[in-house]
Amino acid sequence: MSYLTAMTIFHTVISLIAIVAGVVAVVGLFRGGAFRLWTNLFLVTAIVTSVTGYAFPFKGVTPGQVVGALALVILAVVLVAFYRFHVARFWRWIYAAGMVASLYLLVFVGIAQAFQKIAFLKRLAPTGSEPPFVVAQGAALVLFAVVGILAARRYRPEVGTAR
Repeated sequence: MSYLTAMTIFHTVISLIAIVAGVVAVVGLFRGGAFRLWTNLFLVTAIVTSVTGYAFPFKGVTPGQVVGALALVILAVVLVAFYRFHVARFWRWIYAAGMVASLYLLVFVGIAQAFQKIAFLKRLAPTGSEPPFVVAQGAALVLFAVVGILAARRYRPEVGTAR
């Protein structure tokens, strides 16, 4: 197995784990920060996903690398909000919105990759600008925007959760 094949498999598996863990972690936001294990798994795998995206051969800056950089900045803010400021005051909504935004970016890239790699989807949107691709990305954006706003408003950490 070549380095590129192994890295692709690892990056893909970690990305899928991050998405699943992220969904559970976001559900946990609506339960006062429940599911700490899932949240930690999400944070670690989301960071690893973004970092491993830079381990592929460099052929110039790609949209995936830009999204990865943005994801790492958001994740850094999430970590500061949680571990430094213990989601106190306005850090509570920054943390919740950042968690949802981090998950959205993983799903955003996942949708783009699916349309590039899955034959059925590629036939529907060969250039990535056709209506099926735009609708899928638009629906994801709307869904995550609504969830992000609700999470930011409703997240109330349980006592001891943010320590």
